Amino acid sequence: MLAPGMRRTAQRSQVYQAIVALGGHCTAEEIAAEIHKEKPGFPRSTVYRALEALTASGSVYAAHLDQSATYYELASGDHHHAVCQVCGGVLHIQEELVSELEAHLEEGHHFKPVRTEVLVVGICDSCAENPGRKATRRRTIDPDVHFT
Repeated sequence: MLAPGMRRTAQRSQVYQAIVALGGHCTAEEIAAEIHKEKPGFPRSTVYRALEALTASGSVYAAHLDQSATYYELASGDHHHAVCQVCGGVLHIQEELVSELEAHLEEGHHFKPVRTEVLVVGICDSCAENPGRKATRRRTIDPDVHFT
């Protein structure tokens, strides 16, 4: 849902709906391609402006999951990720674990976190079991399958 108080335009709604359709963790290029399926003339610059507005309003979260593109997903509170360096799969890290880390820093090191961003890079089970496999699109890793 678009953030309350945000000016609702058709273009912002289309970009938001493209993120929903793609399932999140998508680049501006993927969002533009999704929109172009139905609106071939939709300007790429409009996608970038809409993403900027959606991110600034808190409707969308921009994640820097690797050293290339920015990935966008619907905002749902704090976001922390583990990313597979082989396939680019993304696992959302439970907020409770991050809270424990912050509490440890405060209690054990007298360090008060102001903002916490966690990004863990590694290799998921699927890639470890199937070397050489490449994903065609960044996916969300099912935590129940990979990390029980």
